[in-house]
Order: sequence, then C-alpha cells, then structure tokens
Amino acid sequence: MIILLIATATIISCNENNNDAITTITKVMDTQAAEWNNGNIDGYMEGYWHSDSLLFIGSNGPNYGYTNTLERYKKAYPDKAAMGELHFSSLKYNKLSDEYYHVTGAWSLIRAEDNPNGYFTLIFRKINGQWVIVADHSS
Repeated sequence: MIILLIATATIISCNENNNDAITTITKVMDTQAAEWNNGNIDGYMEGYWHSDSLLFIGSNGPNYGYTNTLERYKKAYPDKAAMGELHFSSLKYNKLSDEYYHVTGAWSLIRAEDNPNGYFTLIFRKINGQWVIVADHSS
C-alpha cells in the first residue's frame, strides 16, 4: 500500500512538472508570435538560445549561431508587411528528459499577397532555468 502511494505521488509530481514545462514552452512560443506580429524580429528571437551552437535548418540547409539566425530572419523579412501575421497550430509536445522537449507543429503567415505555411520541429532546452529553442527545423 505504501509503495502504491509513493508511486502515485511520483506520477502526479511528474505530470505536474510536465504541465509546467509545457505551459512555459507554450508561453515562449506565444510571446514569439506576438513579437513577430508586432514586427519585432529581435523580440521574436528572444525565444532562441543566444549561442553560436544554436541550429536552424530551413530550405537552404543548416545555419548555426544566434547572430546568423537573426541576420537570416532580418534579410528574409525586412519589414512588417513581409513578416505578416504568424500563427502556430497543431502543437505536439514530447518530453525527452527533464532538460529537453521536442515540439512539432505547423506555422502559417497571413500576408496581403500570399499565405505561406509549413511545419516545424523544435528542440527546447532548459538552460539556467529558462526554456529556449536550441534547434529549429522549419519547412
């Protein structure tokens, strides 16, 4: 009976920790979308790891480093019209460890001339108490 209570308490604690991480990761992504929709690429990039080891994979292949990724975004999206309105959907969260989450979903932009969309895979890592994207593969 005591073992069952300990096991149940452990499961509940793990589920609460998972929910806290998912809630926090979702807030990071919500903040990114809000910053993007305000035309603020620098604010959007706050969700990413500020490191030369950040990995972004897009249609042109892998790109390493926070600064390189920021410059890539600014070149591809020079103004608010090019940025459009960003939406995330179909989010799925997979806990890899207490330190890592794998998140997949869809992205879409609403712009005056077109509405591009695609899918992404993100690896979030908890670094110094903050959940940040350490790898992004978007298509």
